Amino acid sequence: MIHLETRAGFSLALRPAIPADADAVIDFFDRVSDEDRRFRFLSSIRHLTAAQAKDITEFDYHRRETFLAFLPGMDEIIAAATLAADRTGESAEVAISIDADYKGRGIGWTLLDHAAAEARHWGVRRLRSIESRENHAAISLEREKGFSARAVEGDATLVILERCF
Repeated sequence: MIHLETRAGFSLALRPAIPADADAVIDFFDRVSDEDRRFRFLSSIRHLTAAQAKDITEFDYHRRETFLAFLPGMDEIIAAATLAADRTGESAEVAISIDADYKGRGIGWTLLDHAAAEARHWGVRRLRSIESRENHAAISLEREKGFSARAVEGDATLVILERCF
């Protein structure tokens, strides 16, 4: 378990997800707002399926991993950050979700820092995020963190934010 503190002074305990976390991940995404769930999955889903939870909790060392955040000493997931590298390991995508009750405490900022550091450790040279153009909070945060934005060819509703190391 890694212990982190957000820039707002909020404490988190962070660890990699494991397959046994699948049910807890489903419960977590039930607490994420409908809009944030839509932003995370780029579709309107009300409830994660077992297959989606399995995909989030399975890992491939230095290729695909989800980090789960908890309040210190507690078992309930309050945030999740998934990092997935491409086949070459040159680039990776990051996706972050936060329980609606814990937004605005610097958790997204801290998880993005952690995911970027982990990506660099894996040897990733380019970190990206695919966002809905409506997800102003994520786009703003990623720009503050040095990501640059570009359009997604053929889909005016999406934007790719990218940071090179």
